[in-house]
Amino acid sequence: MNAVEALRAQGNEDLAAAAAERHGGERTYLGTPNAAIDALVAEWRADLSVEERVALASSLWHSDVHEARIAAARLLLQARMRPDEPAWRLVQAWLPDLDVWAIADAVGKAAEKRVMADLDRLETVKDWTLSENPWMRRCALMATAPLAKKNHPKPAENAARDEVLDWIVDLLQDRDWHVQKAIAAWLRDLSRHDPDRLRSFLAEHSEAMRGFTRKDVAKLV
Repeated sequence: MNAVEALRAQGNEDLAAAAAERHGGERTYLGTPNAAIDALVAEWRADLSVEERVALASSLWHSDVHEARIAAARLLLQARMRPDEPAWRLVQAWLPDLDVWAIADAVGKAAEKRVMADLDRLETVKDWTLSENPWMRRCALMATAPLAKKNHPKPAENAARDEVLDWIVDLLQDRDWHVQKAIAAWLRDLSRHDPDRLRSFLAEHSEAMRGFTRKDVAKLV
């Protein structure tokens, strides 16, 4: 049984119909619960080398099955991966295809692992904030979320945090709701770990925020 068929075997027609209605599009939906996806991914990760995992992730993605794409991203959720450049290239190749929140957020989490493994990759991630695809813009914030959660960032992490805050300034007027929610989530995390930095940011930029984002963030200070 190949990987997609293994996912299909644990699918549910009612869940598939609900997911198709929620996300839309022409993609195939299997209705495989998240717990079942995670269990299969855990099995595959335990049995496969890094090279084999990357190959399987690529195959799952190209199936264009909703649950398979989520599984593909979750196969790459590993902080320490050597070598990790093939996984990083694969994540980047997926970005233009993003079109629904569940898959985009799964890819964002995979991107996070690779970015935090090598902060020099921020130069690439910055370009995502300029994409016409709003899911890529959202992924840029998801991929850098750990930077907002550091209580005692190292100098390079602190510099990276400031760089992402500069991106956020440029995204404050973004009209996409999902991007604005990602901004609010990033700043919410920052409020818990560096409240002084958040207050400084808001003092300078709160008036530039879209109304509902400003309302969300105002609760943090």
